[in-house]
Amino acid sequence: MQKIRIGIAGYGNLGKSAELGIRQNEDMELVGIFTRRNPSSIKVATQGVKAYPIDEAKNMTDKIDVMILCGGSMSDLPKQGPEFANCFNTVDGFDTHAKIPEYYSEVDKAAKAGKHVSVISSGWDPGMFSMNRLMANVILPEGNDYTFWGKGVSQGHSDAIRRIEGVKNAKQYTVPIEDAIEKVRKGENPILTAREKHLRECYVVAEEGADKAKIEETIKNMPNYFAEYNTIVHFISEEELAKNHSGIPHGGFVIRSGKTGMNKEHSHLIEYSLKLDSNPDFTANVLLAYGRAAYRLNREGVSGAKTVFDIAPAYLSIKSAEELRKTLL
Repeated sequence: MQKIRIGIAGYGNLGKSAELGIRQNEDMELVGIFTRRNPSSIKVATQGVKAYPIDEAKNMTDKIDVMILCGGSMSDLPKQGPEFANCFNTVDGFDTHAKIPEYYSEVDKAAKAGKHVSVISSGWDPGMFSMNRLMANVILPEGNDYTFWGKGVSQGHSDAIRRIEGVKNAKQYTVPIEDAIEKVRKGENPILTAREKHLRECYVVAEEGADKAKIEETIKNMPNYFAEYNTIVHFISEEELAKNHSGIPHGGFVIRSGKTGMNKEHSHLIEYSLKLDSNPDFTANVLLAYGRAAYRLNREGVSGAKTVFDIAPAYLSIKSAEELRKTLL
């Protein structure tokens, strides 16, 4: 079996999970880790694989089939996405929903110029939840969509807090409001604002002497992350964060409530849910599946940016079309 040669850009929680996820995909092999940190400080879990300065990636275009981009959506991917798309087939989990159109445009230009395929926003939301929203919409054209996240740790939002001046470490939990979920499941079709659907709860370790009031104000007014929600900020010690907030669980629901019939007398509810013990592990496995798709599409001569909407599910699977028809259809 010819293996897909994978590079990982970024070695935080998501990058480490991507490395472990490759072990569960027998058609893939890890070539290298690319980091902004000192490579000698990185302990790579895969025997025989090295860490390299991220700037050296461009010298290894002939050794890597797909680069998995594991940086943050706030400041890493807007720059790295287009840069890597020009040199490699790439996959990322860019999750700033409001900025996806402009991000897609920038990556698409770079990927087409480099004749590569770049799959953007392919985690679980955006990603798996996006696909389920689309499917529910086409099945129930008259209805309402509802997406609830959590309770769980948002890696992107936590990363955004950690980048604020004076913040040493942080975890952010997205908490769905149970009353809103129940109204949807009862078929009441409520009109809900972002603030009415979720609460954002932040646990922050501040640097010694930092202005906590300024940190809290910055968090609560951050557009696309916290400004649209009721947000609670707790300042805690590093020890408390390690003791009580070391895990990275997440999950959520995509629900569509709709009606059919001559007089819309039939009510239907479509619900897709995820309960994730490890957000980065699950996200990494989604990215790897779309890495396989990017590799296959590029071998067919395809180039440019793609989303989960553009890729047939069969491209994600290691199984042949014949096997899929026999075992899963």
